[in-house]
Amino acid sequence: MSFLSKLENQILIGDGAMGTLLFSYGKDSCLEELNLSNPEQILSIHRAYLNAGADIIQTNTYAANYLKLARYGLEDSVKEINTAAVQIAKKAAQGKSYVLGTIGGNRGIKPKSINLEEIKTGFHEQLFSLLVEGVDGIILETYYDLEEMEAVLAIARRETELPIVAQLSMQEVGFMQDHTPISEALSRLEHLGADIVGLNCRLGPHHMIKALEQVPLPKHSYLSAYPNASIPTFTDGQFHYEGNAEYFRKSAMAFRDQGVRLLGGCCGTTPEHIRAFAEELRNVPPITEKELKQETPKIIVETIKAKRDVPPLHDIVKERPSILVELDPPRKLDTTKFFAGAKALKEVGIDAITLADNSLASPRISNSAIGHLVKTEIGLRPLIHITCRDRNIIGLQSHLMGLATLGLNDVLAITGDPARVGDFPGASSVYDVSSFELISMIKQLNEGLSVSGKELGQKTSFSVASAFNPNVRSLEKAVVRMEKKMAHGADYFITQPVFSEEKLIQVYEATRHINAPIYIGLMPLTSYKNMEFLHHEVPGIKISDSIRESISKFKDDPVQAAQEGLVITKSLIDTALELFNGIYLITPFLRYELTVELADYTNKRIANLARGKKNVQSIIQ
Repeated sequence: MSFLSKLENQILIGDGAMGTLLFSYGKDSCLEELNLSNPEQILSIHRAYLNAGADIIQTNTYAANYLKLARYGLEDSVKEINTAAVQIAKKAAQGKSYVLGTIGGNRGIKPKSINLEEIKTGFHEQLFSLLVEGVDGIILETYYDLEEMEAVLAIARRETELPIVAQLSMQEVGFMQDHTPISEALSRLEHLGADIVGLNCRLGPHHMIKALEQVPLPKHSYLSAYPNASIPTFTDGQFHYEGNAEYFRKSAMAFRDQGVRLLGGCCGTTPEHIRAFAEELRNVPPITEKELKQETPKIIVETIKAKRDVPPLHDIVKERPSILVELDPPRKLDTTKFFAGAKALKEVGIDAITLADNSLASPRISNSAIGHLVKTEIGLRPLIHITCRDRNIIGLQSHLMGLATLGLNDVLAITGDPARVGDFPGASSVYDVSSFELISMIKQLNEGLSVSGKELGQKTSFSVASAFNPNVRSLEKAVVRMEKKMAHGADYFITQPVFSEEKLIQVYEATRHINAPIYIGLMPLTSYKNMEFLHHEVPGIKISDSIRESISKFKDDPVQAAQEGLVITKSLIDTALELFNGIYLITPFLRYELTVELADYTNKRIANLARGKKNVQSIIQ
């Protein structure tokens, strides 16, 4: 008799965690590889769960797909590892219990970080490896991304008539991370052909039961639940789960009352947790009718859109020529020179000052702190750079919420130079998200939703700039990357510094079809050594041969070299203003007097161009 037939009239007990149990034994490598190197240990865990009362066990194959095994150099061992896993589980079951082939989700909090086609390819390979060994069914578990689950479930349903268990993981109680209600998500899985739909991982019994209170009994499938033991703690470099088995015993009947017919455990659970479930629910019939719990009516408040005190920069630069100036926050705590520069730049009439986020991976005063002071004490608009390097997803969201609270609504989303290039080469580069994902993350906050799909109660008003590097071998590929950033929500672009008129024209021609404003980066060279350093050592900067030759004439005269640098930059400004509305002046080494001169020159050129247009119009009229 298949276990689906048994579920018609009884509650079945699944097993508990494999991974966290192995970690507690001191294993810290690829756990699925243990199917080959230490099959007896895996066998003993299966037997422990069966002895505790489990009716169904899962193969030790949660991460045994191409993508995850590749992290350990085991990508060519998919079939071997999955085959061994099924054989071990079947040896433990001895035909008296059921064996499900486990396939875990790939996408986590970063749903688009892994291409769906790659996931499908890896899924096919793992699925066939499990099916050929004669499993009793397939369990898809710990899927945070509904798109991924629906894609692989459709494949599995097409390839096998065996029972399929499809279990999702919630970021917020009652919701998927894309804010789909869990009741709707499970209904979609039922319609795609899952025989059992449910929840596993991340949450313990309390919150999982609370989420199930809003889930009706499926019409064509059954409900499952595999809760975590507890919220994990982190001690001495390891995660620990404190939930005790007696607590699981007390929650068993509540799961039954919500309609669960397959009940097991996830992270932190042990054979004792499963024994508690089994003893409490043995011979207890499942429910056949369920009344959904009515939530206390909520006062519906429309999510408020945060107010902007000025129009976004991407709107300003569409209407008229605009000037941004980058002035790096100081490396030291003395801010005298920085604020003197900021005041001088305000007086010369720039639109905003951009503040780098620990440029070249070297620590500086927080750009959000400096930006707040620039806005409140000087009255100059700050544009805050945000890198993916220094903060994990938690820190990024917190940082963005802080910026929104301070009214710092203009941001530049960038990857950030790796930590090894800076003052602390041993520091970690986080990179939880790419610049594309960071842009999407910011735009989601503009919809009033956090990264995990939770409501923020207010929509942010971020205007998102993105970086564009034209100093690459293939400008065509750089433009494709630009288009991809626009698809993720970038409002406008700021380029790396350009050092030739030819490059300006190339950029103009290559981006004529781009429906987003571009600020062209220009930076005055201050000396021969400065030029050589930028050209040879700074990523994303290349200086033309003609400019290098001009500056080289003043190799031993820094003053004249700086003057020549200003002349060159003014010439580039002239060309840039004929092609683009946005000018982005980069201040070298806090030498703001150079940028002030260039900003003043730019404003005068803008005024001259405007007068010229008026004269032409008057002649035409």
